[in-house]
Amino acid sequence: MALTKCKLGELIERLDNKNADLKYGVEYAVGVSNDKLLMSTRADLNGRDLTKFSIIHPGDFVYNHRTSRHGGKFCIAYNTTSDNVICTEDYTLFRIRDDCKNKLLNEWLYMYFHRPEMDRFVMYSSWGSSTEFFNWDDVCDIDIELPDLPTQQKYVDIYNAMVANQQSYERGLEDLKLTFDALLDNIKHNASMVPMRDLLAEVDNRNSTGEIVDVQGINIFKQFMPSVADTNGVDLTKYKIVRKGQFVYSGMQTGRDECIRIALFDKDEPIIISPAYTVFEIKDGAVLLEYIMMWFSRKESDRRGWFMSDSSIRTNLDLERFYEIGIPLPDEKMQRSVVDLYKVYTLRRSINEQLKAQIKDICPILIRGALEEGT
Repeated sequence: MALTKCKLGELIERLDNKNADLKYGVEYAVGVSNDKLLMSTRADLNGRDLTKFSIIHPGDFVYNHRTSRHGGKFCIAYNTTSDNVICTEDYTLFRIRDDCKNKLLNEWLYMYFHRPEMDRFVMYSSWGSSTEFFNWDDVCDIDIELPDLPTQQKYVDIYNAMVANQQSYERGLEDLKLTFDALLDNIKHNASMVPMRDLLAEVDNRNSTGEIVDVQGINIFKQFMPSVADTNGVDLTKYKIVRKGQFVYSGMQTGRDECIRIALFDKDEPIIISPAYTVFEIKDGAVLLEYIMMWFSRKESDRRGWFMSDSSIRTNLDLERFYEIGIPLPDEKMQRSVVDLYKVYTLRRSINEQLKAQIKDICPILIRGALEEGT
């Protein structure tokens, strides 16, 4: 069967359902992420007039017509839940017209918007100066090709099956996290607290021969990354060497970032880091490196670092204050059990992110397959 070619505006209608009776409070407020998902809003809603907010019903689409600073993505989402939520008046809402639901499926249109090709088109077609827009008329002017409904449904079923598999996996991941957190809370209330000064010792080995040129730093996610600093003309012999099993710490801007910037290096080949960083190694072999890093990966550790940081413009967590931070330290057997469980959790979390990435990557493939089959 031949494809049906039309303008998207022929199939959709704009919505303007206001929260006039204040049925939905701030707990129902959402925004749209770069991943094209509804998320809890990050906006400060104190004092906002919620009667001006729009209600997003199940099956409605919502998008941000401001395309600036969105990482080259068209921020659009589809309410796949059975619940109503609300969003600020800055968003635009629409749905497929009732008389066009025999031509276009909600999920197929969502897949259509999920393609990088659509992101590029929206970014190219946006207009403005410091703030760029892709308005309602621009959405309506999108050219779209449609296979028949059974073909659309066939590829939507494949997509839905992948989403269901990922969501099932994610629910199991959350159950594992609850178990893991309960174990840590039990340790926190029963094991003795040991300060960092008793666990870690500073080391200062310099790249005196200049043979190591892999310059790295650490980010707020407690991961190593290639340095963003301009090292042209910089004397790398003054940089510090980091070897496998050593920690790197930066106390700068801990309060601003609400993060203790620390990372455990686990690669075989050494790297070098700026002299502004501090390098640690473990004092006691009975304490597991991964156990220490696991505690610093918790949000409560970051909150403590934020609380302990100084009042300077850089809101630093100086080395002496860092040494005061304590962690609960059970026996080595319990440490190993916790670390093993944490490794399972992080591995499964990584797999879950890969599944999400596969779902995004499969959308252009499914759309192309549907269009080719409908030709």
